[in-house]
Amino acid sequence: MPNKITAIIPAYNEEKTIADVIMAAKSSDLLDEVIVVSDGSKDKTAERARRAGAKVFELVPNRGKGGAMAYAVSQTKAEIILFLDADLKGLTPAHIKKLVMPVLAGEKMMNVGIRDRGKFFSWLPKHLPLIGGERALSRFVFDRTPEKYRQGFMVEIALNYYCRSRHLPYGTVFLPGLGIRRKMQKVGILKGSLGYIKMSWQVAKALIIVRWGRIIRKF
Repeated sequence: MPNKITAIIPAYNEEKTIADVIMAAKSSDLLDEVIVVSDGSKDKTAERARRAGAKVFELVPNRGKGGAMAYAVSQTKAEIILFLDADLKGLTPAHIKKLVMPVLAGEKMMNVGIRDRGKFFSWLPKHLPLIGGERALSRFVFDRTPEKYRQGFMVEIALNYYCRSRHLPYGTVFLPGLGIRRKMQKVGILKGSLGYIKMSWQVAKALIIVRWGRIIRKF
């Protein structure tokens, strides 16, 4: 079927929010299927995802975000992919429509969601690397981004840079009312803070690695 659209939700120990994310996705009349990849989860993520009606794959051991996303893409023939984080709060079909329609209409090859962090903090991400997990894109963007650069949290930087370096139209859309369950709420203040520091370091390193790959013509 032309323009089949699949939602892909990579998840690691997200039993508290996964069902709500799935139900919001399944409420959208734009999506043909919802896939969840439980990436080495040790809680009830997979069980709750199945109960919510998603097609579920369980990976052991953990492959990291990029690996989970790639596995899910390999399990669908959809021409348009919608990636969603598993820890979202307040996701609605209206958010999904805002993400998907510019890609479905051919106006953008990739459209990245900006979560609602209040007036200032919602403005700031537009001027930083786009690492948001909510993104709709033409499948070929993912498939043609070199696998080497789709590892871990590097995947989102790599997808951005693929579009930018090939002069493909991509951009952002603000998603009012959309938030996430933060790391501090999941694992406590200390571990959560360390997690954010680690993620920030990985993003900074990814920016350098991806650009160097382009310079040496490996990207």
